[in-house]
Amino acid sequence: MLSLLGGIFMGWALGANDASNVFGTAVGARMVKFWTATFLASVFVVLGAVISGRAGIETLQGLTSFELSQAVIASVAAALSVSIMTLAGWPVSTSQAVIGAIIGIGIMNHQINLAGLGKVLACWFTTPLGGALISFTVYKVLAFFYNRLEISLFTSDRLLKIGFVIFGSYGAYALGANNVANVTAVFVGAGKLTVFQAALIGGVSIALGILTFSRHVMETVGQKLVELDPFSALMVSISLAITIHIYTIIGVPVSSSQAIIGGLLGIGIIKGTSTVSLKTLKGIFLAWFLTPVLACALALFMVFVSFLEYVGP
Repeated sequence: MLSLLGGIFMGWALGANDASNVFGTAVGARMVKFWTATFLASVFVVLGAVISGRAGIETLQGLTSFELSQAVIASVAAALSVSIMTLAGWPVSTSQAVIGAIIGIGIMNHQINLAGLGKVLACWFTTPLGGALISFTVYKVLAFFYNRLEISLFTSDRLLKIGFVIFGSYGAYALGANNVANVTAVFVGAGKLTVFQAALIGGVSIALGILTFSRHVMETVGQKLVELDPFSALMVSISLAITIHIYTIIGVPVSSSQAIIGGLLGIGIIKGTSTVSLKTLKGIFLAWFLTPVLACALALFMVFVSFLEYVGP
């Protein structure tokens, strides 16, 4: 059981950082209370992991071979990387952290599945672009009909709140299904867990991260990057859920942070670039670049230290 603590730590870090994205815009727009958002996100992220998490787990476990000790190192290295970025308040990619750590292990093992890695990297680059395109399209289509509704402000507010709850929960489900592989796939590859066990443990650990430490990053996503009115915030929530679900079907774990940042930028294009905080955006891009590099370096360092301890003086 102790060997799984690295994976549980990784799940907690993911929940504290990435999983907050599904309700970040709703909380930022003051349409859903923070604790309501965290409860719904926690429940649906577990359901998504258990019901639909298999494809992503199978993709990541095939990138390289693992010994149990290496699986622990990969999880801890990735979790430390995400935790550092979380403390800084930046939404980062746990997928990038995990892949960075796996690459570090693969370098030491002289074995990396380049075809599988190429598929993952391609999806990384298309995630924010897809999020931007989907949010732009969804906004234009739904705004056309929404603006023609003859309803009171009270009714409009109520409809938006219902939409946030529905699509936030859908986004949490998609996130659990997609990102649980980042938490426990290495332990399936090491033969420690079955796919179901990995999905359940991963989903619960993500939920713990959401419940205990997600507020700081949620505020960054919901309030500091783009100035959002409630309707625009809902469009971002819808685009996030759709984007993550598409990659879940493909079977590649991607970053909810990249998906939601893409969605926010899609809205920023409509509203005007002056609504986008370039300072915050630059910081997020820098964090995306540094995360896999940091995770890879930490994994290599930890493997090297464990090797020295094994060899002895």
